Amino acid sequence: MGFRIVKLPDIGEGVAEAEVSAWHVKVGDVVREDQPLADVMTDKATVEIPSPVSGTVAALGAEAGQMLAVGAELVRLEIEGGAAAPTAGAAATPEAGIAVAPAVQAAQDEAAGQPASALTPAADGLEPPPPPVARAEPAPQAKPAPQAKPVEAPKPPAPKPAPPASRPAAAAPSSGPPRPPGEKPVASPAVRKRALEAGIDLRQVRGTGPAGRIGHDDLDAFLNTPPEEAAPVPAGRLPRTAVEEIKVIGLRRRIAQRMADAKRRVAHFSYVEEVDVTAVEELRASLNQRHGASRPKLTLIPFLVQALVRALPDFPQMNAHYDDEGEVIHRHAGIHVGIATQTPSGLMVPVLRHAETRDVWNSAAEVRRLAEAARNGLAARDELSGSTITITSLGALGGIVTTPVINRPEVAIIGVNKQVMRPVWRDGAFVPRLTMNLSASFDHRVVDGYDAALFVQALKALLETPAMLFMEA
Repeated sequence: MGFRIVKLPDIGEGVAEAEVSAWHVKVGDVVREDQPLADVMTDKATVEIPSPVSGTVAALGAEAGQMLAVGAELVRLEIEGGAAAPTAGAAATPEAGIAVAPAVQAAQDEAAGQPASALTPAADGLEPPPPPVARAEPAPQAKPAPQAKPVEAPKPPAPKPAPPASRPAAAAPSSGPPRPPGEKPVASPAVRKRALEAGIDLRQVRGTGPAGRIGHDDLDAFLNTPPEEAAPVPAGRLPRTAVEEIKVIGLRRRIAQRMADAKRRVAHFSYVEEVDVTAVEELRASLNQRHGASRPKLTLIPFLVQALVRALPDFPQMNAHYDDEGEVIHRHAGIHVGIATQTPSGLMVPVLRHAETRDVWNSAAEVRRLAEAARNGLAARDELSGSTITITSLGALGGIVTTPVINRPEVAIIGVNKQVMRPVWRDGAFVPRLTMNLSASFDHRVVDGYDAALFVQALKALLETPAMLFMEA
């Protein structure tokens, strides 16, 4: 028998570490060659690590959610043949080539027939502590005083006189004028101190003294008054006290890190403009009705992509990346549009590459393909990176205004909001028009507010006159 160490491979693109997002095996499992062992996640994508040989899982190098450096031991497999297997003690030492978590080591010992309790400091080369020796302790007569004191029968306390019948201890005082709302309670310093120590709000205590003065008897009555019973809970409406604990790992951790990093490092500012989308929506519906299933179904996104293709050559600072560490702006000639897509695992941004080469039909087909691949977990790594500007849309849930977070290192993101029919004053009369707000965010370190406004106005003009989207420059 021997061991085969499976290390975290070099996934490429300068990745130095990756997160173990999911395990497909556990200690003791028999695996075949090419059987998936684990999923590891980088900043770019999730990669499945297969087993290079057949064998039995002897140890796991990390738990789900932990980071591993490239070249670190991922899995240790016990295989037929090869060098002799190390002892249980050597398996936990650095010479064995892998650090085994205590729970994993216990599982290995149990699988080998050794109880987990057999793990003692001797496994690390230390002598175990000697067993405790029973010693005869002297009888407790040596300390008679402490033993005799509690045995003495204490004198019974003198019975307290019964409270007067005029103020029973179990009920609130019946006399005393009610305190008007907002009036400060009247009480002596001693009463106030006692109430403070007992955590009593004197505004809730009714005083029976002159002018509603609160005395010690009033505090006693308040303390002895049973609390009011809560109203009975209707049937089927029991209180819910469960708390679910969800570890943030995998894609959710990446999203959290990227969003926090973008908000911390990017100087965000947003610009919102109302757009009359009546004409472009009429055109979209007409094209879908005319071509039916023979062509991809059109949404507003392909038209917005075409508007970006027409507008960005006049605003090259929007189609850029900002390297804030090197203080360098990279302006891109190619237009690679990220399409923010909600998936069962979280938000992903597949990339519509070279939008400048695509028409509205091709853009619609590619956006649909990328979205389905992302939702089904089939998007390739290069399909999830390299965008130069991003579109985000919540569709019918878009709300009136959003403030989207920039997909760093990009410097601009365009948000699509909900379409609403509004009365618009036009040619001396109110007419119904379908309107929508564009919510765009920019990196103020690279984009000036004036240029951002001009850019969004250019998009507005193209969407309100959709014929311009199909005119050659």
